[in-house]
Amino acid sequence: MSKTILLTGATDGIGFVTATELVQQGHTLLIHGRNQQKLDDTVARLKEVNINANIDTYLADISDLSQVRAMADAVKNKHPRLDVVINNAGVFRVPNARTDDGLDIRFVVNTLAPYLLTKALLEVMDTGSRVINLSSAAQAPVSIEALKGNQWLDDGQAYAQSKLAITMWSRQLGLELKGTGPLIMSVNPASFLGSKMVKEAYGMSGNDLSIGADILVRLSLSDEFANNHGDYFDNDAGVLSDPHSDALDEAKVAEVVSTLEDLLSH
Repeated sequence: MSKTILLTGATDGIGFVTATELVQQGHTLLIHGRNQQKLDDTVARLKEVNINANIDTYLADISDLSQVRAMADAVKNKHPRLDVVINNAGVFRVPNARTDDGLDIRFVVNTLAPYLLTKALLEVMDTGSRVINLSSAAQAPVSIEALKGNQWLDDGQAYAQSKLAITMWSRQLGLELKGTGPLIMSVNPASFLGSKMVKEAYGMSGNDLSIGADILVRLSLSDEFANNHGDYFDNDAGVLSDPHSDALDEAKVAEVVSTLEDLLSH
């Protein structure tokens, strides 16, 4: 059965390969990007895969939370129900790590924007829906001061902390919504895949992107994960796994989620 699926960061990397797999299967695809020309080019490439593909595009720079809110509103205005949200968009190295309001752009894009987008879209999701959040094998204890924009981190530190933070809120919100809202999971799609981010970070071509895309599609659609609320899948090992121990520490998770809520209330 055709599903309605929102995929952020769909114009290149794992996102594009995932989009290709989904349109091949005949799903309605809502693709997000931050460049209209790349979005248009992506639609054209996806139509080459499936000429009848049903594809909507959403333009937003998700380092700007007002644009995240506007995108959520636009999605809800057109689609009364979403089956899947895949929060794939992420950054590692950026020219300027500060947003206009003083936050760390790595945390905003990798942690805060997907949290805001997910919360804003809950009203068009139900217990049959899913949210799949991109984590990483790189996870490091979260500095609350860095999350608030008060402490400087280098690229590697910011990336690893932001990916633990999304894993933390995925677990907390996933468990909270069990039985009333969508299933929420986080996933390390596999290390050193051949994305632009890996090339920038490590100067290497990386492994086949379909390794990551395949698990995103599987987590989004397969019945095997129907009861894995809040769980973490490590695709390096190919199994459900424990994330960093901080993601299992209720007090630390609560502090991160409280900080996210506080940042979004300003």
